[in-house]
Amino acid sequence: MVRSTIARVDLGALRHNFTAIQSFLEQGARDSGAAVPPAVLAVVKANAYGHGAVPVAQALEQAGATMLACADIEEGIVLRRAGVRVPILVFGALSVSDLDGLFEHRLTPTISTPGAARAVQAAAARHRATIGYHLKIDTGMNRLGFRHDNLRRTVPDLLASSNVRLEAVYTHFASADVPESPVFHEQRERFERALSVVTELAGGRSIRRHACNSAALLRDSRVWYDAVRPGLLLYGVVPPPLASTLSLKPVMSLTSRVVAVKGLRPGEGVGYGWRFTADAPRTIAVIPAGYADGLDTRLSGRGFVLLRGRRVPIVGAVSMDMLTVDVTDVEAVEPGDEVVILGCQGEESWQQIDAREIAASVGMIPWEVLCRLGTRIERSYSETAGTE
Repeated sequence: MVRSTIARVDLGALRHNFTAIQSFLEQGARDSGAAVPPAVLAVVKANAYGHGAVPVAQALEQAGATMLACADIEEGIVLRRAGVRVPILVFGALSVSDLDGLFEHRLTPTISTPGAARAVQAAAARHRATIGYHLKIDTGMNRLGFRHDNLRRTVPDLLASSNVRLEAVYTHFASADVPESPVFHEQRERFERALSVVTELAGGRSIRRHACNSAALLRDSRVWYDAVRPGLLLYGVVPPPLASTLSLKPVMSLTSRVVAVKGLRPGEGVGYGWRFTADAPRTIAVIPAGYADGLDTRLSGRGFVLLRGRRVPIVGAVSMDMLTVDVTDVEAVEPGDEVVILGCQGEESWQQIDAREIAASVGMIPWEVLCRLGTRIERSYSETAGTE
């Protein structure tokens, strides 16, 4: 049985975006005189931003991603069990996970606290193994990471551990998508100083470095280092408010079908609380998608869908399983008509609704729009966009 509301994920578009990012990095490397462009460490955490972690990871591996990144050990195990072979970096804290999974499934941990360092060392000794790790430096996000200004006290014991091997050092920018904020540049300078300290403590050996999320990748090539970590860009969305000349294709669309068409008389309302009341005769179409599918309740009176190539407003409450749209000005709407909630229904710009538009209409961010799509929505995978 297939529900009317379906998320279509175009793996061809995903691979296209991966290649576009690679080409952008290669051109930037040529322009700067760098010997090699940075590698692409593709972020597939949170079920690949709602797109489906396993098929997305498999497609990115085929496209040439040298490493994938997920949020926790459990996400990494899912990918390994699906046959993903490239290295997988675990971003998140390790204290709440079973560290045995790192060894049984060949995952690369992030070590971001002295306590995590001791726990990974103990687990590695128990497994009689040596495990590579990435060291996270806190340069201003003030979440996970060794403080940038305290490394000479906190890092030597970690570097001296016998069963763990430093493979890379990284940080995470707090405001790369806020052009007017000075924090981005402060973090870059702190990271540069931290790299010098870690390199010195490690005996001067070369250590891989990475720092860029999608916004930083677009904003400043000085922080590309040895690898970049695109997430949102891979899925065809530029982080707002930034703009880009990258040739990206949206990877996901969300469609449904009209299940009923109703007439409203003047003075009648629709849905919970009668948030919309007709001031003249109106025609309403009912669509079987709601907040249980991840749609924000604030879309009522603010958002639109596409129906017969027209933008029609969402009216009345977005309920658990349904929403209603005003189709008074659209001719001959009937049950079965396709409805586009996210995506395109025509070639003109006004016949497209993207994650940035939806997010802006209700005060969200595009990441939320994608990640919120519920598990009861079937993901249908295709290759239609190609990889030209």
